[in-house]
Amino acid sequence: MSRTFAYLRVSTAGQTTETQKRQIAAAGIEIEDYRIMVETVSGSVEAMKRPGFVRLVDRLEPGDTLVVTKMDRLGRNAMDVMATIARLGEMSIRVKSLDLGDMDLTSAAGRMTTHILNVVAQFERELLIERTKAGIDRARAQGKRLGRPPVLDPERRAEIEAGLRKGEAISALARQFKTSRQTVQCIRDHRGKVNAPAENT
Repeated sequence: MSRTFAYLRVSTAGQTTETQKRQIAAAGIEIEDYRIMVETVSGSVEAMKRPGFVRLVDRLEPGDTLVVTKMDRLGRNAMDVMATIARLGEMSIRVKSLDLGDMDLTSAAGRMTTHILNVVAQFERELLIERTKAGIDRARAQGKRLGRPPVLDPERRAEIEAGLRKGEAISALARQFKTSRQTVQCIRDHRGKVNAPAENT
């Protein structure tokens, strides 16, 4: 008798799989809790290197069905997703992704569709990375400051440096300028590097 399993994945501990569970229920698929594998792991990690997914595959038998809400739950790398689907197909496991309807991803049509969609998705991710890098490079070339704004303006920073030179306590300076001890320590450490004597070469 065939059985149905589900693999639910999120990338970080702050995320939840409740939406994925609701999507499966909304599709009219009933899966017992003990046949649902929930895992917190990045999609960039190969499927067969994820402890939870490996345990799930070990439980699957010929004729079973594995359900995911989207293909990216299996992975973000097109080649890895294709390899995972091929492996499950060799085990006679039917793979179903809710975003593709009732198509069996291990079938010839399913493998072709999966390959096309994954290649497109991977291309879009790489294009986004390239655009982001180009934007950062352009901003740097224009002299724009990247990252967080400085905690202290130059005037207050100079006053803290003056206090450090006088030997004032870090905690007292932090209270006086309403900043953290770590910020004052960073200013002190920076001064130490700037004023350090050059090594003989």
